[in-house]
Amino acid sequence: MPQITRDTVHKFIGEHRYAVLATVSPEHAPEAALVGFALAADFTIVFDAISTTRKCQNLLHNPRIAFVIGWKDDRTVQYEGAADMPEGRELEEIKQIYCAVWPEAPARDIWPGHIYVRVRPRWIRFSSYALPYEIEEFQF
Repeated sequence: MPQITRDTVHKFIGEHRYAVLATVSPEHAPEAALVGFALAADFTIVFDAISTTRKCQNLLHNPRIAFVIGWKDDRTVQYEGAADMPEGRELEEIKQIYCAVWPEAPARDIWPGHIYVRVRPRWIRFSSYALPYEIEEFQF
């Protein structure tokens, strides 16, 4: 059975542009949303949002976040990490990552509350349910 490597998982994630993210409200209610994202070389995920959305408000109370990426061909990634909303030089760095995938994003910077969110991975699980089954987990 072939072994799934970090490079294989990075390539798989990078082939996708959308993910379903999950956060938890201060009242412990689940919230899920579809977001466009970009992937950095170190598995950091960047997405943009409006700061008043439920997902962003949830992240202010609890920075833990989860994504599901991909579902075509019976392959998917579960990704858990911690989110923040950097400023200054770090903001410019993540904007470059995001805008390389989503070049129209800077036009949204004039929208009130438009922000960029950085998510650093803690755990990733790649699952292929096509034969032969392959499941591999990575800790960060």
